[in-house]
Amino acid sequence: MQKNGKKFFITTPIYYVNDVPHIGHAYTTIAADVVSRYKKLEGYEVFFLTGTDEHGQKVHQAAKDLGLDAQVHVDKLNTRFKELWVRFNICNDDFIRTTEERHKVIVLDILKRLFDKGEIYKASYEGWYCTPDERFWTEKDLVNGNCPECGRKVEKITETNYFFKMGQYQDWLIEHIKNNENFIQPASRKNEVLGFLSKPLEDLCISRPKDRMPWGIPLPFDDDYVTYVWFDALINYISTLGTLDKIKASGFWPADHHLVGKDILTTHAVYWSTMLKSMGLPLAKNLFAHGWWTVNGQKMSKSLFNVVEPNHLIDQFGVDTIRYFLMREVPFGLDGDFSHKALIGRRNSDLANNLGNLLNRTTNMIQKYFEGTIPAPATSGEEDEPLLSKAQETVTRVRTLYNDLAYNKILTEIWELVDATNQYIVKTGPWNLAKSDEGKERLKTVMHHCAESLRTLAILLYPFMPESAAAMNQQLGIDTPIEEQGMESVEKWGGVKPGSKIQASSQLFPRIEDKEADKILQGTQVSGEPAKPQAAEKKQDEVSSEQVTIEDFMKIDLRTGKILEAEKVKKSKKLIKLKVDIGSETRQVLAGIAEAYEPDQLIGRTIILVANLKPAKLMGIESQGMILAGSADGKIILGGFDQELPLGVRVR
Repeated sequence: MQKNGKKFFITTPIYYVNDVPHIGHAYTTIAADVVSRYKKLEGYEVFFLTGTDEHGQKVHQAAKDLGLDAQVHVDKLNTRFKELWVRFNICNDDFIRTTEERHKVIVLDILKRLFDKGEIYKASYEGWYCTPDERFWTEKDLVNGNCPECGRKVEKITETNYFFKMGQYQDWLIEHIKNNENFIQPASRKNEVLGFLSKPLEDLCISRPKDRMPWGIPLPFDDDYVTYVWFDALINYISTLGTLDKIKASGFWPADHHLVGKDILTTHAVYWSTMLKSMGLPLAKNLFAHGWWTVNGQKMSKSLFNVVEPNHLIDQFGVDTIRYFLMREVPFGLDGDFSHKALIGRRNSDLANNLGNLLNRTTNMIQKYFEGTIPAPATSGEEDEPLLSKAQETVTRVRTLYNDLAYNKILTEIWELVDATNQYIVKTGPWNLAKSDEGKERLKTVMHHCAESLRTLAILLYPFMPESAAAMNQQLGIDTPIEEQGMESVEKWGGVKPGSKIQASSQLFPRIEDKEADKILQGTQVSGEPAKPQAAEKKQDEVSSEQVTIEDFMKIDLRTGKILEAEKVKKSKKLIKLKVDIGSETRQVLAGIAEAYEPDQLIGRTIILVANLKPAKLMGIESQGMILAGSADGKIILGGFDQELPLGVRVR
């Protein structure tokens, strides 16, 4: 892969170590990791920074309550974040801690420079202080007498402190935001910040007296004070790059993306931007504020026992399932609701039924028809072009969507290529091509195209699901790691090498069956009434006592039909969508037989169709009839005949 000589810098917030990491921390970090991996595929030299914020009153109080030294306390909590990022396959290039000496040195240097420039002054102050947010508010800021950020009680404090002349930059910052369309995203968040700036911007208190709060970096010009936690923490984005002189020489500043939660956007957009202006450094190119996660419609809370613990999720579902779900479920920037039911649905529908099934059927057919060796393409057909065009369209769209951090749209585009490849298999019918010598020549091309589509999918999916993408690469017999292939390898079709040996492996994403799913869901119930027992099902061999007349029965129009196409329905573990020829017309029919039959087993099969059933919609798809089947011991068997009948013949 060719390097393009460009540099890319992305950051997460540094996480406050007042508690263990939760799903919200994982969400931001995975989002940054996806972009970092993608940019590396594009040939960028990437710097991906994350870390922990370890000073402040909450940390000091928590350590005091535990009877621990503050440094010992933060060392313990810090390790939990590092270990979780290893489990989530996070490829950060640095991990910054605000208690590290390298960080303290830069903070002290900046404070001294700004003080010497007259940007910092000392004054007495009276205001309302929110201890959880460690922030002063004026009377007009309060909402019903409480903190406007967290809604909790505030206390009135009068003391002497040091202040940064933030207010002088208000007009400049407003103009910068208005003139730089992508500086704050999404657009709705930009309006929120401008709304905040529509009121007079106060100067920022940047110190705390040591006699009230000793845990922090001492001010270089007054040892009786420590630095306010936010002024200290925000500098992490540049302290990782070295001194102020080295920052400019590194080539990484300004940052391309600061990813932050919506609750700390104002702090970044206002505090950090004015600090950079005062330092003479350019502002970050983009601040992207994502939403919050609720759990089953409720805010995450220890009191509700519904805080989602990421390590437990990994144990249950695997790393890549969680990474995929968090990036696919909601648009980045909006709030999302986490539920184990939705997670299981994504796993079974998208990963097991669609992607996993495509990989399995392709490798199995190459094994069956070509002794496990990917063939060279031979005879072309009219069905090939739509797949090839779709692949190139997907690559182009994915590249564009990364500019907006539109993760869920990127994955939607990728899954359209998964679907297109599955449909290509149905249309070409490899099982039929294998029946003749002429068909076998055509089959070489079909199998090569399927393998190439999977190679393309593995590269596109690598930023989101690195382990799974590597496993796909391995199963296709490709020795070159995805990182070395890069995005340039999918610009042209045909990168998979004929002669590569398929590597048989276990199913990439095994389905989570009903019993296992029920067990998981029951184990995650945290509040509310216990689930009501289900009514007992009617025995299979129990005959209905309700009788119908012959006239009633004759109203049912049963016809013979042949299945022309079959494909599984997204987000359904039971439904298959069929195209059925009944002689006079072709019908679209949904059948709940996906657990008993694979789609390619159904092509060409003669079935019995209820032809005069009123059309109905299932999962938004119209079904124009019903096929007959029997069930015994949970096994579904389609109705049929011991001899062939013409299409459209009435069954009596």
